[in-house]
Amino acid sequence: MLTLETLASQALRPIGVFTDIDDTLTTEGAITPDALHALADLQAAGLCVVPITGRPVGWSAPFVQSWPVDAIVAENGAVALLRDPVHGSRKIYQQDDATRAHNFARMQAVGQRVLREVPGAQLSQDHVGRETDIAFDHSEFTHLPPEAIDAVVRIMQSEGMTATVSSIHINGWFGVHSKLYGARWIVRTLWGRDLDAEIDRWVYVGDSTNDQVMFERFPHSVGVANIRRFEAQLIHPPRYITPSERGAGFAELAQHLLNGIA
Repeated sequence: MLTLETLASQALRPIGVFTDIDDTLTTEGAITPDALHALADLQAAGLCVVPITGRPVGWSAPFVQSWPVDAIVAENGAVALLRDPVHGSRKIYQQDDATRAHNFARMQAVGQRVLREVPGAQLSQDHVGRETDIAFDHSEFTHLPPEAIDAVVRIMQSEGMTATVSSIHINGWFGVHSKLYGARWIVRTLWGRDLDAEIDRWVYVGDSTNDQVMFERFPHSVGVANIRRFEAQLIHPPRYITPSERGAGFAELAQHLLNGIA
């Protein structure tokens, strides 16, 4: 991973920034003032700003209304929250109603199997707000050892689910969506643009193994410094790394991009 200073921000001419939320924007579970100001500064400079997260859509709703962002893509790309002048936000989905209902029932059955077969496994505390995936806590409020995390992933995959591991949760879902699919979808939906055609002018920043699909695809992919705890597990690491961890690292990236625009 290269130092942030080597990212040629003056030549980048950035269109926008996608960012993970937990342990990328947030520190100890909350967004810090420097990260919040960084979001506002990016928007003020005319950049598109979209957090994209494995968190549930219900958990994300207050943030799309209060943070200076264009939208939040939640549940690893399956659902997005858009600003709405009347209701504060509105939801759009990648799957139709019937597909979501069918998959939801299947996911609950897989979740019960995990609880039966993996000692210590617990659904995430935010699972009630999830509509298109399920999540098990491994580091937020409980601790699962690596072998238990691997067992949860194996069960999900054996049931035909996609499974990823974030800095706090093990997420599983039915469908082909991912953070990358969600990014393409929201860029097309909000701005009528083709992300892949101009991906060298977008930046992605994250902190964990579940960001690898984005790290691999984005030429300007950035990890906040706390990603080093997952470094040995990364097949596709980010190209660049910030000096600082979490929200402070995000603020450093934002300032670096803004320095190149000025």
